[in-house]
Amino acid sequence: MSEPSFWDDQESAQKVINEANALKDLTNAFTDLNERYENLEVSHELMKEEFDEDMMADIEEEIQDLLKAFNQFELNILLSEPYDKNSAILELHPGAGGTESQDWASMLLRMYTRWAESKGFKVETLNYLAGDEAGVKSVTLLIKGHNAYGYLKAEKGVHRLVRISPFDSSGRRHTSFVSCEIMPEFDGDIEIDIRTEDLKIDTYRASGAGGQHINTTDSAVRITHIPTNVVVQCQSERSQIKNRDQAMKMLKAKLYQKKIEEQEQQLAEIRGEQKEIGWGSQIRSYVFHPYSMVKDHRTNVETGNTQSVMDGELDPFIDAYLRSKINH
Repeated sequence: MSEPSFWDDQESAQKVINEANALKDLTNAFTDLNERYENLEVSHELMKEEFDEDMMADIEEEIQDLLKAFNQFELNILLSEPYDKNSAILELHPGAGGTESQDWASMLLRMYTRWAESKGFKVETLNYLAGDEAGVKSVTLLIKGHNAYGYLKAEKGVHRLVRISPFDSSGRRHTSFVSCEIMPEFDGDIEIDIRTEDLKIDTYRASGAGGQHINTTDSAVRITHIPTNVVVQCQSERSQIKNRDQAMKMLKAKLYQKKIEEQEQQLAEIRGEQKEIGWGSQIRSYVFHPYSMVKDHRTNVETGNTQSVMDGELDPFIDAYLRSKINH
């Protein structure tokens, strides 16, 4: 950063600054944990000399707070895979079931937005297609912040809802599925060779939630990568050029994710594992009726407080999943 040419390339300079700030936060957190631990040791010594009930209560409270802070610090250290630190692109796609599953997708959209905001991440809607009666047919979010992808990769998979449907006049129980895709956002920090002749680019008029027009020009962009049939759409910006740039970033992210999944599949075959991909392989079930429970099928973490989960309290699930991957 002290190089005279540091600011010649503003984008890469900003990246270095962000990385430096993240490292500073990490070292500051370590120093803070150390100091708090030393203060506890001093308090403990004083307690051995003369017992004090109020002091004892303070020490117990500080130990609990310190454990929470340590767990968070440990998780930040463990998020060390190549793109963990990147922002994340999150896509929700309802399964079969029409209005019921589209409504479930809108509930998950709210849940992830709440979670991201609680972490201080910035949420941008890149693409939004409203449901026919309620909910969403598909939505793509950009969740901007340090380690957003590292955390959210724990959410990739199929999410299953069991409830009495508000759209069923007979009051029957329904099961709905929504698939959640998570990809890292790339800002030129990945080399994926995409040939122009392999792309089909369409432009169309953007429309927002509820169908109202965002603008009156064909600024929304849809890109199809012909060899893989991967499709991305972006309508968040008023400018077609900006939407095209963002769509290309999303395409790179999807092709990268596809490559990773193929590698994982090959490794699984070598190890003789059966990897089931499909609606049967849900990662988490959210049951609102006949009882209340959210259960993660990968880690067996569960809670009866479904409302807090729908309000964005996802950390216990994310934490357990990431730790289980590290232990492997």
